[in-house]
Amino acid sequence: MTYPQFDRGSNNSPLDDEELQAFDELLQNVQADGAMTLEGVDGYLTAMLLAPPQWLDQWPTADWLPLIWGGDGPDGEPFVSNRQRKRATLFALRHLQAVAVALREHPRLWEPLFSIVEAEGEDGQTQEWIDAQDWCTGFLQAMDLQPEAWHAWLQDAELGPTLRTIALLGGDEATEAHCEEAEALDDPQARDGMARQVVDGVLAMHARRAGAARGAPAAAD
Repeated sequence: MTYPQFDRGSNNSPLDDEELQAFDELLQNVQADGAMTLEGVDGYLTAMLLAPPQWLDQWPTADWLPLIWGGDGPDGEPFVSNRQRKRATLFALRHLQAVAVALREHPRLWEPLFSIVEAEGEDGQTQEWIDAQDWCTGFLQAMDLQPEAWHAWLQDAELGPTLRTIALLGGDEATEAHCEEAEALDDPQARDGMARQVVDGVLAMHARRAGAARGAPAAAD
C-alpha cells in the first residue's frame, strides 16, 4: 500500500472531539485483532516523535503507520473500503502533527490521551484516577520497532526511570518481574502517580531531543 510521508511542515489541524471519537470507533471496528486503542495510538505516535528524527523523516510511512490498525493484509484488510483506510490515515497523520506541534511550541500544555478509571478511595467514595496502560503499551510498540535506538536512554540516569515506568505500566513482563514498583500496579492511586511521572519524563525526553537538534550532545540516536 502507498501512504503519504509525514510532513513536519504541514498545517496543524488537531482532531476535534467528534473526530477523536470517530477515530476511536473506526479502530474498534476494523477487522484485525492487533488494532490499537485511541490512547495507544497517542502513545505510539508520541514515541515516534521522541525517537531519532530519521524515523519519521526517512522511514516509509507504510513501515509503521499500518501497525496502528493491526497491519495491512494481502487483500487490503482490515478495512472494508479504501475510503475508510484513507480516513484512518488522515486521522493518524493529523493527530501526529498536532502532538508534534504541541511538544515543539507549547510543551507544558501538552496532554497525553490517558484513560480515566473509577475506583473506591480510602474514604469509601468513588474517585477518578488516571490510567496510562494503553498509552504506555502504544509507546512500547514504537520502541519495539528499533529497540537499540532507545538503549542509551534506558541507561540514562534522568530518562531511564521514565522508560522503565512506561514499560511497567504498558505490561512488559520482564520489567514487572524485576521492578519493586510492580506491586503498586493493583493500586489505582499508585498507577495515577506513575502516569503523572510519565508526563514529566516525556517532557524531559522531548527537551533532550530538542537540545540535540539544536546541536547539544544527545543521549541517544
